Parts: sequence; C-alpha cells; structure tokens
Amino acid sequence: MDVIETALAAVVGAINGVIWNWVLVAVLPLVGLYFTVRLGAVQLRRFVQMWRVVFAGGHHDKAGISPFAALCTSLASRIGTGNLVGIALAIGIGGAGAAFWMWMMALLGMATAYAESALAQLYKVRDGEGHYRGGPAFYIWRGLGSRTWGMVFSICLVVAFGLVFNAVQANSIAGAMAAAFAVPTWATAVVLVLVAGFIIFGGLRSVARFAVMVVPFMALAYLGLAAWVVLTNLAEVPAMLSLIVRSAFGLEQAAGGVAGGLAVALLNGVKRGLFSNEAGMGSAPNIAAAATPVPHHPASQGLVQAFGVFVDTLLVCTATALMILLSGIAPDGQEGIALTQAAMAVHFGDWGGQFIAIALLFFALTSIVGNYAYAESSITFLRGGRRAFLLMRLACLAMVAWGSLTALALVWDTADAAMGLMALINLGAVLLLSGVVVKLTRDYDRQLRDGREPRLDADDYPELGERIDRGIWTREP
Repeated sequence: MDVIETALAAVVGAINGVIWNWVLVAVLPLVGLYFTVRLGAVQLRRFVQMWRVVFAGGHHDKAGISPFAALCTSLASRIGTGNLVGIALAIGIGGAGAAFWMWMMALLGMATAYAESALAQLYKVRDGEGHYRGGPAFYIWRGLGSRTWGMVFSICLVVAFGLVFNAVQANSIAGAMAAAFAVPTWATAVVLVLVAGFIIFGGLRSVARFAVMVVPFMALAYLGLAAWVVLTNLAEVPAMLSLIVRSAFGLEQAAGGVAGGLAVALLNGVKRGLFSNEAGMGSAPNIAAAATPVPHHPASQGLVQAFGVFVDTLLVCTATALMILLSGIAPDGQEGIALTQAAMAVHFGDWGGQFIAIALLFFALTSIVGNYAYAESSITFLRGGRRAFLLMRLACLAMVAWGSLTALALVWDTADAAMGLMALINLGAVLLLSGVVVKLTRDYDRQLRDGREPRLDADDYPELGERIDRGIWTREP
C-alpha cells in the first residue's frame, strides 16, 4: 500500500509541478488581464452596478433562484478552508508577499469570473423539471459544439468538487475541532454527514436556502473580528502593508535571494488565490446559470459572480492575512490552520483559537453543500437520472466521512491537480468565446447609457442561432 501511495504521490506531484509551476501561474493572470483590457476594466467601472444587481428585487421566475441566492451559494463554496487554511499556507511558505499576489489575482480574476458566468447565463437550458441549468460544460457544448469536452469537464468537476474537495473540507473541520475542543474525529464525521446529508438531499434549492441563511452571517462576523484587530493595531498597519509589498517582489529576506523570494510568493499567491476564489476554474458558473438575473441580461449575473470574488479574496482572505501578520507570529514551524489559530490567540486569548475552529466548521460545511450544488449541475449535463443523483449524494457523504478520519496529504495534492485541469479546460473555452463576452458587455453598457434597464433580446444575436434557448432570452419580461 505504501508503494502504491508513493507512486501516486509522485505522479500527482509531477502533474502539479507542470500545471502550477509553469502553466497556470502564467495563464491565470494573463487571461484575467486579457478580459480586464478587452472589457474596459469592467470589474472596476461597474463595481457600483455589482451592488445593485446583487440586491435587486423583482425575482418572480420559478425556474431560477434569485441573484442574491446565487451569490450566497457560490460564496458557500468559495468561503471555506482556502480562506482560513489556504492563506495561512501561502504566508507560511511564500511569506507576507503571497497576500499581495492573492490581491492581484482577485482583481484580475473578477474579470475572468464575470466572463465565465455571463457565458453560463447565456447558454443555460431548462432541465426536465423546468429549472435552469448551465455552466462550462454547457457553453463548451452549445457554444463550441463539443459535447465530448463538456463531458470531460463535467467528470473533472464531479471528481474535484463532489468528491475530493469535500474530503479536504471535512478533514480541516475534524482537525480543528479535535485541536480546539478535543472532539473525536469520528464524532465530527457523524455530525457532518447528518447535517450535510439533510441539506443536499433537498437538492439545489435546499442548498441555496441554507446558503442565504448562513453565509452572510458568518462572513460578517469574521470580517467584524478582523476590523477590530485592524483598529486596535492601527499604528502597525502601514508597516505591515509595506512588508506585504516588499515581500511580494522579493525585497525581504528570502531563500534564493530576490528572484527566489518573488517566485515563491507569486506561486503560492496564485495557487491559493485560485483555490479560494475559484475565478476561472469553472465552478461558480454552474450556480450562476441557475439564477434569474435582475435585470434580465447575462452580464448581470456576470457582475454578481465578479462581486463574489471581491468578497472572498479582497475581504475574507485579507481579513485572515491581516490577523496573522498583525499578530507578530513568525510562520516558521507553523502552517495552515495552526498558524491562523495561533494568531487569533494573540489577539483574543484562548477563545480566539476556538472561534477559528467554529468559523472553519461553518465555512467548510457551507463549502461542502456548495460543492455538491456544482456537482449536481454536472450530473445533469451527463444526463444522469434520479439514480445518478442518489449515487452522487451518497458518494459525497462518503467522502465527507472518509476525509474526517484520514490523513490527507495526498488528497490535498490531488485536489490541486483536479482544480488545475478544470481551470485549463474552462479557460480555453472562455477565451474561444471571448467575442461573445465582448458583445454581451457592449450591449449591456449601451442600454445603461441609454437610460434603460438592460434586457437581452435573442434577435440581436442571430449568429448564435439555436445554440441559446431563445425562449429564455426575449425583450419581453
């Protein structure tokens, strides 16, 4: 067994080395920069509009969920171990500068998230029960005419989000609860399976209702603590920000000198940034497609999901980074959740570490059910019926139980590899469909300039033919 595990670790490590050290570390920022330039920095100039479309009323379409529910469900998946463990890992390995590169990835990633989610909206379909379904698999199929690559993407997503990532989330919960409250891992496994099972067996709408109730509360509570830490250490903030920038460019002491410090900070910032905010990975578009955008235009939901990247990385991940760096704790010898808990203990005493364990419980639990929602869309694309949904739900819960009880060094690496492969497939599709994204954006901008509420009219896109559901996209409400 040890020989097999060693061989698997070597294979997965080699895949990760190529994908992360060479391909995605260059491709992700470049794709984000490409859409930032080509769309006229839509993530900045339409930032105010993002707030409007997230909280817009008037959702009466029973086929879809509300924009706010779609945002909360995507944040349920985004806000998880990446925000508490991932940023701590990035800082522990890459130094304070990793936080800077996570910020840059988020700013550029907002444009990528906008593009992929707008496409998911445009190419969405109705399932057998009349509900909206869509995502990268659907725009790869309907937009690029390749059902085969859509199936490959769907399989990758089911493996990554429905299975591997949920084991990772459960493992983090079990470890934190054992360290903070001496809760046996088997007890954590039982509770997680029961609670997650109750939610996911209710389907997508059950997940959305849970996300709307839990996500805003947990995010605001966590940001409130971070704000308190910043205010009580306000005099140290300028020096800390200077440290982040200097470290980002290798100007602080680092193994390998300036070039080595820059490379380590950049690599870990990009890698953990994607793991946290998922921009370009092709996960969030699956829930973006399930929404009824208000106003009724694909670009509206693109803006909603771009805002999700802002909340995840520029707010929640930054909160973790600030609390760690302002604690004065050197990351040497500590990593992951242990570093975050140690930092919180400095700021808030013994209960700080316990609070992180509780926060991780909620963050990771919402990620588990949010991840399932993504996998459900892929099962729909693969034309799975009720039996397939049942098997998916049981497999998801089995991975939660297994992840709670198992050491997951190999599983963490497998999650990175699966995430990288998904991102490569999705980014290729989004780039090939970039002309459609540009036209959608210009149409949305033009209607706003004319003082109208943007609505997409399928008649304005004759070149798309029957590749979009023309019954969904009509000028009339």
